[in-house]
Amino acid sequence: MIIFEAHGWGRREIEHVVLDFNGTLATDGMLEEGVDQRLQKLSIRARVHICSADFYGTVADQTRHFEAALKILKGTNQSQEKVEFVRRLGPLKVAAVGAGRNDAQMVKEAALGIAIIGREGASTRTLEAADVVCVDILDALDLLLSPKRLAATLQR
Repeated sequence: MIIFEAHGWGRREIEHVVLDFNGTLATDGMLEEGVDQRLQKLSIRARVHICSADFYGTVADQTRHFEAALKILKGTNQSQEKVEFVRRLGPLKVAAVGAGRNDAQMVKEAALGIAIIGREGASTRTLEAADVVCVDILDALDLLLSPKRLAATLQR
């Protein structure tokens, strides 16, 4: 569990981390360097879920080195599928991380929403929905691995 407390936020206990794959964890279907090691550490503290339409067909292979539940999106409304997934997990126990337009609703719905800008950029809708914005996925994962750092960011 990831536990943090920030002035004006109260105490949060995160049990699930829901992450988009392409544009967030990966570029062109390939994990960003350093992501797998951080997700290995994160999966000890919380249940890691990866939501993806698997556009490149690489998500299963790219995530085989760490424990994560894969949610492959099948419908035409990925945004709705992602937010419904967060709701099924219980939004008060979820941190959601994304960059694309179809991530905005899940980022907003989660107890903690993190938008990343990354190599593919970021949707302004997702940036506006987020509680925290990071310049890349490594910084976002490091915040989740360092709850005191996260609390300091949220207090500012």
